[in-house]
Parts: sequence; structure tokens; C-alpha cells
Amino acid sequence: MTSVQVDKQHDGNEAADPASGEGYHRALGARQIQMIAIGGAIGTGLFLGAGKGISIAGPSLILAYAIAGLVIFFIMRALGELLMYRPVSGSFSEYAREFIGPFAGFATGWTYWLFWVVTGITEVTAAATYMTYWWDIPQWLSALVFTVILYAANLISVKLFGELEFWFSMVKVTAIVGMILICAGILTLGFSDAGDTASVTHLWDLGGFFAGENGIGSTLMTLQMVMFAFLAVELVGVTAGESKDPKTVLPKAINTVPWRIAVFYVGALIMILSVVPWTEFKPGVSPFVAAFEKMGLGVGAAIVNFVVLTAALSSCNSGMYSTGRMLRDLALNGQGPKVFTRLTKSGTPLVGTTVSAALMMVGVWVNYQWPGEAFNYVVSFATISGMWAWIVILICQIRYRLKADRGELPQSPFKAPGGIWFSVFSLAFIGMVVVTMGMDADNRVALYGAPVWGLILAVSYLVLKARNPQGAAFAKRS
Repeated sequence: MTSVQVDKQHDGNEAADPASGEGYHRALGARQIQMIAIGGAIGTGLFLGAGKGISIAGPSLILAYAIAGLVIFFIMRALGELLMYRPVSGSFSEYAREFIGPFAGFATGWTYWLFWVVTGITEVTAAATYMTYWWDIPQWLSALVFTVILYAANLISVKLFGELEFWFSMVKVTAIVGMILICAGILTLGFSDAGDTASVTHLWDLGGFFAGENGIGSTLMTLQMVMFAFLAVELVGVTAGESKDPKTVLPKAINTVPWRIAVFYVGALIMILSVVPWTEFKPGVSPFVAAFEKMGLGVGAAIVNFVVLTAALSSCNSGMYSTGRMLRDLALNGQGPKVFTRLTKSGTPLVGTTVSAALMMVGVWVNYQWPGEAFNYVVSFATISGMWAWIVILICQIRYRLKADRGELPQSPFKAPGGIWFSVFSLAFIGMVVVTMGMDADNRVALYGAPVWGLILAVSYLVLKARNPQGAAFAKRS
């Protein structure tokens, strides 16, 4: 077993000032950060979930991805401004603590931790399901093997985590670029079974661009699933404390967001919907599988199955990474058990990662024993908790910029465009998405769960504060 060291300095000084040195090893290079940033925006929401969106909104789903992608860029630039002001691991909860208040930091850290634990449960379960495509083995066994491997990799070193994420992201990127090139070849050269019918006119001649049952209303109703597809794009912010050169690498990674979304989402959907008429898509069927079938390529299902397996493992790997950091950040600030501050000699959070991995395994067992709607509701709630991080980022950027403009704080060298106004717009957009969730019976239950989780956090916070009312963890930072 990896031996453990407890950084004595962190038990005291860092709790008061986490930016002074967190004990992590800055082992993530530019190549890894770039691919983590790219991979964070590409998941099963595109490879599998886009089929449902196409069946609801038709070609206008492309516009939904473009608009939501612009909002995601504003969110990432807001995060970038904060990161360049003060790059720290566990950045969301740390900025919430500084710019909103101690309870906001507490709630953000624990909520983001919950998001990744539940996401890890669902993704490792999904990965085990995908394995049955090739081998008839028990799902619990595959889930166990995947969890143990990713857990071990995250404990060995952050560099190994970065390498795994690099190659996971490379598979996803290669799959999308390959599909775009194949579709472009069909449109220009007319080869394959789809060559005679493929045409860009499919984007508007089958009921119009807004071809959904309710026109633009159908497009608006897909915004929730579109935004869900982008969850985890903010993960690059958690890597700030372990990047070799955060002041250079992180801005470059964040500035790739527009072309990532333009190519991997908008570009891919334009090509696929030009080759396959949108009317042929059905919920639950991957648009990539449908495109391969239209081309007459029988290997399409196997290829997509491998890619979504990779996407699921990538998400679980990210969950292992971020949960340990969030728990340690909470512990260093007196808002979590002190045992979570422990690091291995390689600079990875031992106890936090171990506890999170154990909970993921319990969740896999629960999902195996009692599959069905109850677990889907938990997953839906996890999405709400993921969006909370975006809301916190935007509010913190607004408050930071106002203070910086008044001369109370140093200006960030990587300012978000539009000052605070793009952040205000993004908050309004997220609010609209939440409203559409309330109009959808399948997602409405998540809105019921959010106040319950908020109540649990509030009670826990008050209990901790009552035990140590004078503690620095509960004092408003100036």
C-alpha cells in the first residue's frame, strides 16, 4: 500500500490560507490539461443523449448546442478570471468561501463532491453494462474491477490520472473527428450506402429548421439535456493547484472552449444530420450508431460502444480525482473531518479518495439490487448539483470584478469578456433552464430533491458552527 504522509504545515497554516501551498505536486502539463479541458466537454450526453434531443427538436438542436455552448464559454472565462487571480485546488468552494461566505463554501464543496460521487456511480455502472456487449460477465464484477483500477491510478500519482484522462479524451476526440471526416466525404464524394440521399438540405427541408412538434418551444425544452451534456467542463478548474504552469496553461485551455463546442457538437451534428434525416432518429439510439447504419457500416455499433465505454470511464476517473480534492479542501478549511487532509507521498488525497471510491461501490451495489426510477431520480438530482458549481462561479466572478474595479483586490490578468454582464446573462440563462426542468415531469423531481439537500447542508453547518463558534471556518472573509 502507498505510504502516507501528513503535511504538518497544512494542519495549521493552510487552513487559514489555502493559497499558501496545498501540498499537491504540480505534475499536470500543458498536454494533459488541454485534453482534460477538451474531454470534459465530451461525454455520453453527445454520444448517446443527442438522439433524444434530435427526435424532439429536429435540426434546431444544433442551435441549442451553439447557444448553450456560448454560455458555457462565458462560465469558463468567468472561472478563468478567478483562477488567474488565485489558482487553487478545490477552487469553486474556495472562491465561494471568499466572495459569498463560509456557508456558501461549505455548501459548494459538499454539493460538488456529491455530484461526482453520484456521477461516478452511474458511469461505472454504465461502463459495466457496456462490457456485456463483448463478454457475458456479471456487471458487478466489471464495476468492481473498473473502480479498483481507477482508484489505484488516482492514488499512485496525479500524473497517472492526467495520462489516463489524456488517452480517454483522445479516443473521444478521434471518434468525433473521424465521424465528421467520413460524413464530409459522403457529402462531397457520395460514397457508401448513404451517398445517394445525403444532403445538407436535410437541415431545413423536412419540416423546417425548427421542425419539432412545438417549433421553437421544442428547442427550448431540449436546453436542459444540452446543458447536462456540458457538465464537467469546469473540471479544469479543480486542476489549478496541480498544474505545472497554471498562469499559462489554464487560459489556453479555457480559450479552446468555443472551437471545441463548434467542432465536437455543432460540427458533428451538422454532418450527421446532413447524412441521416432527423426523422430517422429515435430516443435512446445514438446518433453515431444511426449514422454508421445509414452508411452500411456494420461495425458502427461496436465502435460507438467502445467510445461510450471510454467516456464512462473518463467520467468516473474525473470523479475519483475531484472528490478527494473537494473533501480535502473542506477539511483544510475546518468544514470537514481533519482526516481528509492526509496526502500520500505522491501528493494525492488518500482518505478522501478512498471514502469516495467506497461510496461509489456501495452505489453500484444499490443500483444492481434496485434498478429503476428511484436511481434515475438521484441521477437527475446530481445534474442539478453539477449546475450549482456554474452558478457559484458566475456569482463569485461578479463579486470579484466589482471589488477589483474598486481597487480592493488586484486585477486578474485574464479578464472575462463583457465584465460582469455576460455572467449576469449566463445566470439568467441557467435560471431559464431550471424553469424548463420544472415543466418536464421526468426532471421535476430533481427540483424537489434540491431543497432537501439544502436543508441537510444547513443543519450540518449549524451543528459544526455550534461546536466551534469562534472557528475561522465560520468567519466571513474580508
